[in-house]
Amino acid sequence: MDSLRLVIVTGKGGVGRSAVSAAVALHAAREGQKVLAISMTESAGLADHLGVEHLGPEVHEVRAGLSALQVERPAALDEYLRLQVGIPKFARLGPIADAFDALASAAPGIREIVTMGKVLYEVRRGGTWDLVVADGPPIGQIGSHLRAPRTVSDLVPTGRIREQASWMADILADPARSALVLVTLAEELPALETAEAVTWLQNSGLINIHSIITNRLLDPLEITDPGTLSNGPVREAAFLHQGLVNEQARWRQATLAGPSFPYIFGATGPPEVAERLADLVEL
Repeated sequence: MDSLRLVIVTGKGGVGRSAVSAAVALHAAREGQKVLAISMTESAGLADHLGVEHLGPEVHEVRAGLSALQVERPAALDEYLRLQVGIPKFARLGPIADAFDALASAAPGIREIVTMGKVLYEVRRGGTWDLVVADGPPIGQIGSHLRAPRTVSDLVPTGRIREQASWMADILADPARSALVLVTLAEELPALETAEAVTWLQNSGLINIHSIITNRLLDPLEITDPGTLSNGPVREAAFLHQGLVNEQARWRQATLAGPSFPYIFGATGPPEVAERLADLVEL
């Protein structure tokens, strides 16, 4: 990931994408990069894992080299209209924003391009960030966000909005600048949904898939046969653990997953989980 400017993390709800997003951002900051972590949804997951109470539309410095914010659509729309579309700084945006919001309700891709536009604007800001890590929407919604620039380009034949949509699509599709990280669990529903998404994404040409990470993977037991243990809770727990390990191995194959993160036992909270996962990240 050394040359990348943008990493978007997605996955089915509950697989730990916010934890992985925070871990990637923390690791990059430890390596001396100037990193911006962005939450693309209203979830507090990224804030929790970075150890801050709240993230808003303004940049919040988490620690040296690492800042974070959350995309709030009203603020992102205000910035989009002023910076991307060229609305004058002191113009009254109320009626314009209302009209834009009405358009967004009827036209596909408009709401998504505002959210994606904020992320890509931060990527494009020369010299500000070495890496932007986006805690993206769930895997079921990521397609509409990635397609948004092309969708808007098809809707708007000419003009400034089309130009903005075109450079957004170019950044996303450039494998030297942007990559998608999918997070999954070695369980039936996450594995099947991830495998389906991978097939679609590989054929879309919208963004390069950097890796598929299996999260919360259990290590095999050191003993090969739990049946040799004495009857009791330890023996039952060993059989249960062995069964879960075997089940995880089966479903991990379904997604052609690459790297894995272990199940973090004994963590005191989300910040510790992110810090411990950051120790395992390889960029």
